Amino acid sequence: MAEKPVKRVRRPAPASTPDDERENLTQENWIRCAQEMLVDGGIDLVRIDVMARKLKVTRGSFYWHFRDRGDLLAQVLESWRNAATEQIIERFDRLRDEPRGLIKELLTLPFRGRSAHRAARVELAIRDWARRDPMARNAVDDVDARRISYIAQCFSALGFDIVEARSRAFVLYAYEVAESLLFNQGTASQKTQRSALVGELLLTRLAGMSPG
Repeated sequence: MAEKPVKRVRRPAPASTPDDERENLTQENWIRCAQEMLVDGGIDLVRIDVMARKLKVTRGSFYWHFRDRGDLLAQVLESWRNAATEQIIERFDRLRDEPRGLIKELLTLPFRGRSAHRAARVELAIRDWARRDPMARNAVDDVDARRISYIAQCFSALGFDIVEARSRAFVLYAYEVAESLLFNQGTASQKTQRSALVGELLLTRLAGMSPG
């Protein structure tokens, strides 16, 4: 008599362990999640339990990557500083373009598609956070100073003295921040026209002001 086929029972997959969670999630995953929470609800929403639920892991996974919430927040600021400032400066330096070309490239930063829009949302959320947190305030102040200093070097290379170079750099930087704040204002054509006008004004020597 033929043997009856053995009915195979499908066993449920074993539940994930903390080790599995630690392997599947990186520090960058947590930092990115924290940035999303910051954008969606402000710094008060950036909590370990909220992020763990969003990432579908236990709190133990968080402590594999960070000492505590304060450590995470410091890493969020450092990640923002690197992505939104240092990496951009390095990329511009690799272009090896002449200063006038670099300034024109800088003027296009607020209009570079989805990545620019996301970066602007993160930055605005961090600036809001900085209004009531000294650590965030110091990070924002350092980033602003670093960016203005870099832009001033471009104007200085064009022959403007250091005082005027820094003034023009401040105006250019303020324009970029304004475009991020007012990103819904104007059509693509109008934004291009604004950028071109600001560039033309900043690269034109004013009467009575001599190069250094």
